Parts: sequence; structure tokens; C-alpha cells
Amino acid sequence: MPNHKSAEKRVRQSERRRLINRSSRTKLRTSIKNLRSALKGSDANQVGALLPKTVSEIDKAVQKGVLHRNAAARHKSRLTVSANRAAAK
Repeated sequence: MPNHKSAEKRVRQSERRRLINRSSRTKLRTSIKNLRSALKGSDANQVGALLPKTVSEIDKAVQKGVLHRNAAARHKSRLTVSANRAAAK
């Protein structure tokens, strides 16, 4: 339990941020999962539509501080390579 007024405020702020971060992280993970399932299904039209949206979600997660920029770059790179391979087939 917080013993100071500032500590009580920090607990409130931390809880608020936790919920916001959780929402952003869930949205990001869902977007990536949908793209990966489209890649497995080999539906080129769906992959083409989902890739820009997923990359946008990843960039937003970086701006919000949910994801590290290097991790985001790695995700974008791997997803783009997979999408390009699927399109080439």
C-alpha cells in the first residue's frame, strides 16, 4: 500500500497506463496473427490488404512505447519477406 499522496497518484497512473498498453498490445498481436494466418492460407489478395495495416499497427505501437523500435523493425522485415514470398508463389 502506498504511504504518500504522490505514491497513491503513481499507483493510479500506473494502472491507467497498464490498461492502455494492454489494449494496444492486444490490437497489435491480433493484427500480426491475422496476417500470419492469411500467409498460411496463401490468399495473396488478403495478404496484400493486411500487410500495410499490420505495418501501421506496428509503427503505432512504437510511437506509444508498447514495442521497441528494433523489435518493430524485425517484425516488419520478417512479415514483409513472408508476404513477398507468398506473392511470388
